[in-house]
Amino acid sequence: MAAGHKGYRALNKPCVLLIAIAGIERFVFKGVGSNLVIYLTDVMKMSSSSAVRTVNSWTGFTSMVPLLVAPLVDSYWNRYSTILSFSFIYLIGLLALTSTSLNKTKSSCLYLSLYLISLGIGGFNPSLQAFGADQIEFDDEIPTTTKGDKNSDKKSMFFQWWYFGVCSGALLGVSIMPNIQDYIGWGLGFVVPAMAMVVSMIMFSCGTNFFSYNHDQSNNDKCLNWVVQEIKRSLSKYLCYKSDEKLSPAELELEDKPFCSKLETETECLTDQNSNNNNNHLVETVKVVIKLLPIWTTLLMFAVIFQQPTTFFIKQGMSMKRNIGDSYKIPPATLQSAITISIVVLMPFYDTIFIPFVRIILRNENGITTLQRIGIGMFLSVIAMIFAAMVEMKRLEFESETLSIFWLLPQYISLGISDIFTVVGMQEFFYSEVPEGMRTMGIALYTSVFGVGSFLSALMVYLVEYFTSSKNGKGNWFLDDMKEARLDKYYWLLAGTSSLSLVMFVVLCKCQKTR
Repeated sequence: MAAGHKGYRALNKPCVLLIAIAGIERFVFKGVGSNLVIYLTDVMKMSSSSAVRTVNSWTGFTSMVPLLVAPLVDSYWNRYSTILSFSFIYLIGLLALTSTSLNKTKSSCLYLSLYLISLGIGGFNPSLQAFGADQIEFDDEIPTTTKGDKNSDKKSMFFQWWYFGVCSGALLGVSIMPNIQDYIGWGLGFVVPAMAMVVSMIMFSCGTNFFSYNHDQSNNDKCLNWVVQEIKRSLSKYLCYKSDEKLSPAELELEDKPFCSKLETETECLTDQNSNNNNNHLVETVKVVIKLLPIWTTLLMFAVIFQQPTTFFIKQGMSMKRNIGDSYKIPPATLQSAITISIVVLMPFYDTIFIPFVRIILRNENGITTLQRIGIGMFLSVIAMIFAAMVEMKRLEFESETLSIFWLLPQYISLGISDIFTVVGMQEFFYSEVPEGMRTMGIALYTSVFGVGSFLSALMVYLVEYFTSSKNGKGNWFLDDMKEARLDKYYWLLAGTSSLSLVMFVVLCKCQKTR
């Protein structure tokens, strides 16, 4: 009996394979994105502010693409073909980005390659995760009598290991690739992610024979039924039109009118019913979005702070002492691994230590609510910005490259802990606050926070640069010369605006009626 229990508790081979592929994809994405701001400034010769705006805009677009692709995949396409197709687009973008390292003057090719990567990620990632969950839904290893309960347990296990796989891939990406890019070359630094993407495509193709395609078949049936209904409706109108041409008005009135009316009534009733259902669903969707919009808005500043490790934190680290030994210098992008390590190491302590402790302090069996969890994470993100501002002020007091880069660790670790609270809490909140039939919209609202937050970050950089620049070009907070730049003021600005967002969030939570 115990052996049987263990048998259906373990993840099946398709799930393990898809988790490994997800980890490889994160390695690819982080290998490109974690050090991209340095590539834009050092190789493509952009200014610091332009590079940061470019990275923020690209990240925002990447986060928004799934909102457009996922509904099409759920309704009309099949996930297996979508994964293969968009992984190919992903690979084309990586190869195009590699070509920019050889010809550094074609900025148009740079933007084309980045947005091809975004498009590839937008179709690849949501389809891959949903396809992985499908493998559990139709797992033949689960006994039929207990399939419903065990599916839930295995899905929970699947998503935990999925998160672990994604974090592991991201950790490798930010640890390995910046060293290759800084010390060997950007050509190889982009070729390695492209090769890794090819490996993931081969691995996915090798699993073709033992994947489950039940959901894909249902999507095809849904699309086929829609096509059949449209053909029937067109034929009925065509038959009625031909009858009108051949028969006299009297014959039409006595014979064909009932036939045509019958056909038209059936199709019109079906069309009207579908139209009413679509209208009702649209109205409900709008109501849910309007209800959650205030909370959604207050989370945007957290998303802005979330962009700093891949942009200004790296520029900050470039001007600090990075030596280990006589010859090796730490690439600043590798410090992003501190965020991932914080998440992987501290995540288990949330349920085992933090929640039991809170239950004792608050004398509440539930510990903290989802909104309280989000609020704690937002507070920690403000603390991270305060750390960043204080370290930057200290850096400016010293001569160039005399302050160790390890002074940046507190702000990275604070953001990692903040991630455990806010990001996980946001997923749970938006997923649970929508009706069961609108869960995709809930997840879409969660991901759109980071997409819009990235665009907002780019806008803030532009506005700060505009209002802090004098006529002779001096005084800009984002000057390329880090001795003259004032990132500390920008960090204080983020800390202040984020504090205001936190206050608004707390006020709204008092009025928010949760499900």
